Amino acid sequence: MLTRERALYWLDRWDRQQEYYIPDREERFAVIVDVVQEVVDRPDPLVVDLGTGPGSLAVRILDRMPAATVVGVDADPLLRGLAEAAHGSDRFRIVAADLREDGWFDALDLPRAPDAFVSTTALHWMDREPLRKLITRCGAALGAGGVFVNGDHLYEGPHGARLDDLARALTSRRARRAGVDGREDWQAWWRAVDEAPELADLVRARAGGFDHTVRDLPTVHDHLAFLREAGFAEAGTVWQMGDDRIIVGLR
Repeated sequence: MLTRERALYWLDRWDRQQEYYIPDREERFAVIVDVVQEVVDRPDPLVVDLGTGPGSLAVRILDRMPAATVVGVDADPLLRGLAEAAHGSDRFRIVAADLREDGWFDALDLPRAPDAFVSTTALHWMDREPLRKLITRCGAALGAGGVFVNGDHLYEGPHGARLDDLARALTSRRARRAGVDGREDWQAWWRAVDEAPELADLVRARAGGFDHTVRDLPTVHDHLAFLREAGFAEAGTVWQMGDDRIIVGLR
């Protein structure tokens, strides 16, 4: 049986292995919440967390903004199960839906228009066209004063190959300075999950897992162009460390 205590254990281990790839992950979280607080003009925002995974970003939003409500959406039943066991509450609701498929927004069943869409280390699993459709839907759902915030590994693309190589190298150097380059990696975490008795039901529900194949990777310029096409008045990068960026669209 998966208890809250064991779910928190696996989520702490998840956070540590994510730092293997994102040595400034906590600062990235802090900046995303800073953006929401700075832009949204109400103390009780309704925030949609796109690709919420085990809820790492959601719980940091809730900790910093005591009157906020977060609706997280994710396709992975194991990560959703961990989030629900550890953090599910009337302030954090988790919805099963694939962001690459039509109907994901309707599945959220929101009580009103959201004030912010946020995401972290999730949208890089989307090809260019599904990402464009996702951002278009987000733009239509937000009202004036709304914001879209995405923290992820984002790249220049074919015309900036040397810059992308440099950005990756800077992240690697930062990881060595931070002492996180020897951490458990993503593959090792999943191998351990597969062998954990308390996660057996969730492993079976996952049944092969989320398809992580990306055939048409969007560049950072695609992300920003899609935001502008979706009706965001301004779009740009507000924070970067190596290949780790936060981009923002202001409605």
